[in-house]
Amino acid sequence: MATVDPIDVHWTDSEPAVLSGREYRRARRTPLTWVRGGGLATLLFLLPMLFVFGAFSWYPIVRTVIMSVQHTNLVSPATWVGLDNFRAVLNDPVLPKAVENTAEFAGLALIFGYPVPLVAAVLMSEARRFRGVYSALAYLPVVIPPVVAVLLWKTFYDASPTGVFNTILGWVHLGPYPWLQSQQTALPSLVLESTWANAGGTVIIYLAALTGVNRELYEAASVDGASLWRKVWHITIPQLRGVLLLTMILQIIGTAQVFLEPYLFTSGGPANATVTVLLMIYNYAFGNSLGGDYGSATALSLMLAAFLALFSLLYLRLTRSWSSK
Repeated sequence: MATVDPIDVHWTDSEPAVLSGREYRRARRTPLTWVRGGGLATLLFLLPMLFVFGAFSWYPIVRTVIMSVQHTNLVSPATWVGLDNFRAVLNDPVLPKAVENTAEFAGLALIFGYPVPLVAAVLMSEARRFRGVYSALAYLPVVIPPVVAVLLWKTFYDASPTGVFNTILGWVHLGPYPWLQSQQTALPSLVLESTWANAGGTVIIYLAALTGVNRELYEAASVDGASLWRKVWHITIPQLRGVLLLTMILQIIGTAQVFLEPYLFTSGGPANATVTVLLMIYNYAFGNSLGGDYGSATALSLMLAAFLALFSLLYLRLTRSWSSK
C-alpha cells in the first residue's frame, strides 16, 4: 500500500491538508491559540514574581549603572560625569592595597579554609556513633548571628596576656601576640574566624554528597588494605568532583566580597592592612556623615561584579571537561 509524505500533501477544495509535526506547531503559534492553551493564565500567575524580581533585582542593577556615571550623594541633584567615577576609583591609592588584601584573604581562605570542611565531613562519615551530634556541632557556628560571632572572637583576640588565645598560648610559654593590632597577623586572624563561622554549611553539603558514594567501593578498598587517606584520594575526591568544583567557585566569590570581618574587627586597619574592595565601596558610600560618594561606590561595585562574572566564566570553561569525567 502506497504511503503519502505529510509534507507533500497540499491544500485542496475536496480534502483537508495533513501537516507534519513541525508545521503543525508553527501553525498553532498564534495569540488566540496561545490564550486558549492557558498562556494568559500562566502569565497572570507569573506577574507577581516578575514584578518582585524586576523591582528588587533588575531595577537596582539599572539604577547602579546610571549612578556609576553620575556624581550624587542622594541629597544634592545628580550631575552627569561620564567615566570620571571609574577614573577616580582607579586612581585611588588605597585600591591596590584593597585588591591585594582581598586576593590574600581569598587565597588564605582557599588554602586553609577549603580543605577543613572536606576533612571534617570525611571523619564524621566514618564515625560509627554520634554522627548527628557531630553534624550539629559543625553547623552550630552558622546558626550564631555573624555580628555576635565577631564580637565573641574579639574577646578571643584580646592582645593582653589575659586574652583567651594569649592565655592558652601562655601555658606553653608563647605570646602574647597582638592579633588584630599587627599588620602581619590581622588578616590571617580574620581568615581564621571566617573559616570557623562558614565551614559548617559546607560540611553539611559534603556529608549529603558522601551519601551518594557507593559504599562497596570503600569495602573493596578496605579488603585491599587501603588506608583512610588512599580511600579519600582515590574514591571520595573523584566521586565528589562536581561538588568540590562548585564549592570552590562559591568560596572564591564569597571571599572576594568579604566585608563583615574587616568592618567589625578592624575597620580596615591597622594602616589599611585589612581594607578590602567591599569595605572601600562602603567607605565611598557611607564614609561621610552627610551623604557619601555613591557614584564612585557604584562604579567600584560594577568593576567588582564584572571581574567576578568574567572569572566565573573562565573557571567554568576551564573545569568543564574535568567535572564531566
